[in-house]
Amino acid sequence: MKRWLAGGMLFVILALVGAVSNSYVLSLMTIVLLFTFMGQSWNLMLGIGGQLSIGHALFVGLGAYSVAVLDIKYGLSPWIGLLLGMVIAGSVGAVMAWLSFRFEVRGIYFALLTIAAAEFARIMFSGWEFVGAMQGLFFPAPSGTIDISMLRGDARFYYFLALALAALGIVGTEFISRSYLGYVWRAMRDDDEAARALGVRTFRHKILVISISAAAAAVGGGILALVQGSIFPDSIMGMGISVDVLIGPVVGGLGTTFGPLVGSLAAIPLNHLMSALGDSLGIPGLNNIAYGIVLILVVWLLPDGIWPAIVRLYKAIQLPSSVWLPQPRKAER
Repeated sequence: MKRWLAGGMLFVILALVGAVSNSYVLSLMTIVLLFTFMGQSWNLMLGIGGQLSIGHALFVGLGAYSVAVLDIKYGLSPWIGLLLGMVIAGSVGAVMAWLSFRFEVRGIYFALLTIAAAEFARIMFSGWEFVGAMQGLFFPAPSGTIDISMLRGDARFYYFLALALAALGIVGTEFISRSYLGYVWRAMRDDDEAARALGVRTFRHKILVISISAAAAAVGGGILALVQGSIFPDSIMGMGISVDVLIGPVVGGLGTTFGPLVGSLAAIPLNHLMSALGDSLGIPGLNNIAYGIVLILVVWLLPDGIWPAIVRLYKAIQLPSSVWLPQPRKAER
């Protein structure tokens, strides 16, 4: 209960930030919250399900293009595009998982397969004129009025939409983690052969966790496309998106509920700050150097992430003094 009260207070603070911040802070924090949600999808796949993906940009891009094509070319509501993106990304993830695990391609080889699939999709979309190819797709200019049916609004509207998505991702991850599926997936993650020996149909559960993760990432990609106002194959399906998705859970705490939020709050503003500093100093790629340093420090000093370290610190503070104060000797007593 204390943990959920702390999480609720954090979201109240984030809501207050959205109410009083300027447009730049709103835009930056919207990206942070969206990658928190997409990081939860990656956290679900690896942190709970034990399946490593380094090409999550594939599912993000499928969701983004589903929303953009239906909205720009056919005038359909982005809600329909989000549903279609979930179906397409979930189906693609299920097919990839079925083909991979059917032929015993797992572990790091499955991760390499996800990278290859994401790069193949990026190259294919780069030459596909129907989806804009390298010229990209551009959403109509915002009118300034809020339209829920078309998911149109100002920067504050998208901020609170991303905040709601991040809260949904945290609650959903916690619910799945404590459900029957969560226990089965963690057993599958910790020891696949032992789980199979106990009767767990790991083949089906691997397909299920990957398809759910892919569908959730597609929702985040669709909202990200609306926030950016335009999409290009390199920007929405490039390796940078995959890195931004996984950096939050890795830095914050893999397999934890609040880890992706804490990690995204720490890593993504640092990325933007270092990118701006690199441009001003004429040092291209400074943000990538900063990412590498952060990852090295986290793996070295906090191998299980920032959030578990915060929890341990809180528990240490809450311990009674008799636990950590030196005890007097019998003669002194």
